Amino acid sequence: MSTSSQTQFRYTQTPSKVLHLRNLPWECTEEELVELCKPFGKIVNTKCNVGANRNQAFVEFVDLNQAISMVSYYASSSEPAQVRGKTVYIQYSNRHEIVNNKSPGDTPGNVLLVTIEGVEANDVTIETIHLVFSAFGFVHKIATFEKAAGFQALIQFTDAETASSARNALDGRSIPRYLLPGHVTSCHLRISYSAHTDLNIKFQSHRSRDYTNPYLPVNPTAMEGLMQPVVGPDGKKQEPQSNVLLASIENMQYAVTVDVLHSVFSAFGTVQKIAIFEKNGGTQALIQYPDVTTAAVAKESLEGHCIYEGGYCKLHLSYSRHTDLNVKAYSDKSRDYTISDLSLLATQGPASAAMQAQPSAGQVPAWDPSLQARPSYGSVPGTVPGQAYQASAVPTYMNAAPPAGSSPLSQPGATSMRMPPPGGAPLLGQPPYYGQ
Repeated sequence: MSTSSQTQFRYTQTPSKVLHLRNLPWECTEEELVELCKPFGKIVNTKCNVGANRNQAFVEFVDLNQAISMVSYYASSSEPAQVRGKTVYIQYSNRHEIVNNKSPGDTPGNVLLVTIEGVEANDVTIETIHLVFSAFGFVHKIATFEKAAGFQALIQFTDAETASSARNALDGRSIPRYLLPGHVTSCHLRISYSAHTDLNIKFQSHRSRDYTNPYLPVNPTAMEGLMQPVVGPDGKKQEPQSNVLLASIENMQYAVTVDVLHSVFSAFGTVQKIAIFEKNGGTQALIQYPDVTTAAVAKESLEGHCIYEGGYCKLHLSYSRHTDLNVKAYSDKSRDYTISDLSLLATQGPASAAMQAQPSAGQVPAWDPSLQARPSYGSVPGTVPGQAYQASAVPTYMNAAPPAGSSPLSQPGATSMRMPPPGGAPLLGQPPYYGQ
């Protein structure tokens, strides 16, 4: 059909406040339709993804003149209507209103989509959600997640009738205050039907639960009670503790290997595993202790301190969501100290050679698999990379005297715990840049 005949077709149609749009891009959204049409008036209803190719739609204006204005404009304009670069053809519809335009949220089903307003993700536990909704019937599965709309949950019942009863009773209501943390002042439920009919739950965790399958594997990291939010006396949410610390290292002027980190963090207790990785352009590491108490002491003692003199390799520590690191390789970036038989781990890079060769002067000594004495350095005990520490209630590392010529950290009441750079001071004119 020619352009002129299409234009004539638009004018010869009986005007309607409902417009028919064709040649839309695949899966065109309601937001895209509204964006195209809103310059001409208020949109009161839409129907998207119509037709075999799902490339047609209907748009209903609040007033007939607004629809006429849009058709007239694009019929005479040299610039066609476009969505995502595709030319869209517009004509009057032979209907005068959009009917039976139920969204998936209006079509009854056995799965409810619940938006919990006024809370953060960990303010409402999955146990609380189950307690509230199981009052209306057996809850098969629950999955919680965070979207732009806020904290949401999918709740699967046996049938649509049970789900409808729960929706009619709870939509717009609040979860009882005694089931919520003290700092939550308001909590409202917005409930619609989901297009899902059977949720796919892969793990039992604090974010998802399948009450029909007791043999479903448990995600230990997600199920840990210590990962649940802790509220302090002031009512503010505290950082949940863990036996694994996440260390972010800034001002990397010297190389930081697992041996260096083991020397630093073993001052506070047995270090089980270490993994170093790069993220967002910076160096980070995960350090695993056997328990939360040891990790908490290390975190409090080391936060903000520098590994080396001169403010180099500054540590920023937080708790990780991990509880048991999966270390598969023996290398400068990862180490599992709980495995005595190193043949069980794959060796990667320079670490395999370090197992047999002694370090040369100026290098951080490699981890000794036989746990024998390491080479001595001419520095103050307790501040040398690679030196073994005895776990004690009061870490000696924190109280060690600084090397001659060094100054305390610029923190009130903090003693220096910085190490001398590997191999001593750099040669004049050769700054110790990381990676040299």
